[in-house]
Amino acid sequence: MDIKALATEMDRIVTQGAIVDAVKQFFAEDATTSDYNNLTTKNKAQMVEKMEGFANSIKKVNGITHHHTIVDGNVSASEFTFDFEMTDNSTIFWHEIIRRIWNNDGQVIQEEYFNA
Repeated sequence: MDIKALATEMDRIVTQGAIVDAVKQFFAEDATTSDYNNLTTKNKAQMVEKMEGFANSIKKVNGITHHHTIVDGNVSASEFTFDFEMTDNSTIFWHEIIRRIWNNDGQVIQEEYFNA
């Protein structure tokens, strides 16, 4: 598997704002996630549900900037800045690193978010 090509494609989809689509396309059924707020998901279905809820709470995307992606073996790390206006009139400005572990089938089996 060409993890660099897969990570690049996933990051391209995320940059377009299609975060739910990226999860649906690239996550293994048993993929887990965790973030710096101690929120976890135990499988793809939970992550899709979490991302659909999040996406539906975005009123306006001010910007999604992909800065870098590095790949080492079956691990990728992507740096993003997300700038959103939410439906509750709050704003989100995240600068984060997303670390992904990929399986031999080219699917994400673990994703973890780090506050940059």
